[in-house]
Amino acid sequence: MLIADEFFLIAHNDSRGKAKLHPAANGLGLAAGLLGELLLYGHVMVADGLVTVLDRRPPADALAHTVLDQLVGEPQHQAVRTWLSFLAQTSVASVGERLARAGVLRRQETRRLLRTSVSYLPVDLNAVAWPATRLRALLDRPEPPSVPDALLLGLIVAAGLSREVLWSAGPRAHHRLNVLIPALPAPLKELVAHTEAAVGAAVLRRVT
Repeated sequence: MLIADEFFLIAHNDSRGKAKLHPAANGLGLAAGLLGELLLYGHVMVADGLVTVLDRRPPADALAHTVLDQLVGEPQHQAVRTWLSFLAQTSVASVGERLARAGVLRRQETRRLLRTSVSYLPVDLNAVAWPATRLRALLDRPEPPSVPDALLLGLIVAAGLSREVLWSAGPRAHHRLNVLIPALPAPLKELVAHTEAAVGAAVLRRVT
């Protein structure tokens, strides 16, 4: 599974498809996951607070292709925080739709008065629970996680979702998670840092 997909399932590990995160944190975490996918594909670089397109060739995944096209089409906007905020506006729906197309989730519309809300319900609860279970087991192993898994764990911490992974984990897992983010490659570490800052600022704005 792609990073944003696994983030979505960990953040919505619920039979009703309800998010376990503040809406702003949920959207920003997924937005960072989408940028992270392009980073790992080698299509973009993150450095000094900016996102730079390196490779305009379309990725195999349709959603990654869409995000790359948006980056290419707005060259005047390069700030990581700008793109996190922009992508967060649609990230829940876009990643939810990708998972629905893959048969992992089922799209459900609910009409109330003049408003229609959309939720994404699990087709198989075990499949939805698997990403958190997988990461929990990975943190308890002696070997280091892969770079994509390390990035996913970093974004989970940045968005405030780590309890969903660590709730039954042992002390080794907690320690591994604490040392994992500083060891990330510089572009990925910077993406995680910008995500954490954006989530903190957004949640604070909603509370005050």
